[in-house]
Amino acid sequence: MLLAGALLLMTAAGCGKASQTNGQDAASSAQDGDLTLVIGAYSVVRDAFDELLPQFQAQWLQQTGQKIVFQQSYEASGTQARAIAGGFEADVAVLAMEGDINKVAKAGFITHDWKAQNHAGMITRSIVVLGTRAGNPLGVTGWDDLTKDGVKVLYPNPKTSGGAQWDINAMYGAGLKKSEEELGTKDPAFAKSYLEKIHANVESLDKSGRASMAAFEYGVGDVIVTYENELLSRIKQGVAYDIVVPRDTILIENPAAVVDKNVDKHGTRKAAEAFVAFLQSEEAQRVFADYGFRPVDEKVAEESKERFAQPEGLFDITYLGGWEEVRETLYSKRGVWYQVLAGI
Repeated sequence: MLLAGALLLMTAAGCGKASQTNGQDAASSAQDGDLTLVIGAYSVVRDAFDELLPQFQAQWLQQTGQKIVFQQSYEASGTQARAIAGGFEADVAVLAMEGDINKVAKAGFITHDWKAQNHAGMITRSIVVLGTRAGNPLGVTGWDDLTKDGVKVLYPNPKTSGGAQWDINAMYGAGLKKSEEELGTKDPAFAKSYLEKIHANVESLDKSGRASMAAFEYGVGDVIVTYENELLSRIKQGVAYDIVVPRDTILIENPAAVVDKNVDKHGTRKAAEAFVAFLQSEEAQRVFADYGFRPVDEKVAEESKERFAQPEGLFDITYLGGWEEVRETLYSKRGVWYQVLAGI
């Protein structure tokens, strides 16, 4: 019953028209056109794309005289990355993190240096925050409160969700920050223990950030760990949340890349490259900001800076050693996350 209610809530929350069944069903969002562009994206960008795709269609028609249509698939980022690497013929991959784009590249589908693009291939930024019910009834102020008895916490499963990996990175990094403050050094054992204490209060591990949010809005849990932009977007849609920005949290960076093998097969390279460039344009960046993302474009970031809190202890992935080290330290078969999950 709970799952059914959560799924109904996802639909009611305006999650769009495309299929979310298995990441390999790209549901058509338009009628016949001169050119079809297949988008394989992580679920969090769906609402913004409902506005951005028609804008690009109009721009492309004006510039080229071609009517472009989109096929869209939205899934948890890890699931989407595996689908594309497994043969889902997306022309453009829009995923939650660098590691998921790299999975597609390692499978031989992205052959160019995607990080050599503007903004190192990123199209949006955000931070990991805490969402509570209206009025913050438990008085949550930061990560420490998530370790207390009786506080029920939600975040998605990092095996399937890129957003969840950002969440885990934020909590583990906050533990390292706390160890520096209390012990005078970055102590991985301290950070692991800190993560264990939070995870002990986890109510469920959902497939994606959107599924986790749907469960929370259905009534599960007291606090949700999620992207700032997700909460800002839901508040914009009239859903009552309080946002708690931890003092120490991580800067999220979300990439997009042309999938070389597929665009060359489909003859869509020019349109795919134009679409990725469009996502970094001032026009698109303002739309992303309206949906709660922190812009990568410097001008738009300056225009919108008053909308976003600036955490005192904000850190990025380099504080944890970069993605390669994070994948080994946290997410390998013997990594910290799987030790926490197994209780060892």
